[in-house]
Amino acid sequence: MMGAARLALPKVPDIGFWKLCGSGTGEGFTPLPNTAVYAVLAVWPSEEIARARTAEAPVFQSYKARSVEDWTVFLNPTSARGGWSGTAPFAPAERTLAGPIAALTRATIKPKVLLRFWRRAPGISDVIGADPNVMFKIGIGEVPWLHQVTFSIWPDQASMNAFARADGPHARAIRAVRDGNWFSEELYARFQIAGDRGSWGGASPLAAAGAKAA
Repeated sequence: MMGAARLALPKVPDIGFWKLCGSGTGEGFTPLPNTAVYAVLAVWPSEEIARARTAEAPVFQSYKARSVEDWTVFLNPTSARGGWSGTAPFAPAERTLAGPIAALTRATIKPKVLLRFWRRAPGISDVIGADPNVMFKIGIGEVPWLHQVTFSIWPDQASMNAFARADGPHARAIRAVRDGNWFSEELYARFQIAGDRGSWGGASPLAAAGAKAA
């Protein structure tokens, strides 16, 4: 399915930047691949088009027909810096960040620091998992071990900032990345959540915050 989608996705009307990603075991923050969980990231001209295409395009229908569960979250970018495959995929706009927000970080790890990077990952996963505010989190990636994406959802800007700035494995990993120049490319983006469709683990991850679900 992931291989065939490389041929099908470019044919979907209105699709822009897109990426196919696998995941790691557990919540994805491990170097061991999870062959049961996959992610498709796609950029669309509008939320209305995104909802229509992800519901009607044959490639997305095929994914849903072959999955036990699927979840789609619709996002509006509010900030982005850095690049992904040499491009700036998101076009941020000024929006009021009320309600749940999402954070996405993506990096290409330099091969010479792979071992050091993955030694940090379990500690970061434990800390974010223990944070009572995080509503959803997963680690995914385009190429195992080398290309990594973290995606998380928080009830508000304050709780997300508190986690990012708190001293601990996450903050120490960020300092190590900066001091050692570990990444050859990186992207940091924030999003307003417009809604979702489907479920994860039997429910919408947004339900706890009373977010509007499709």
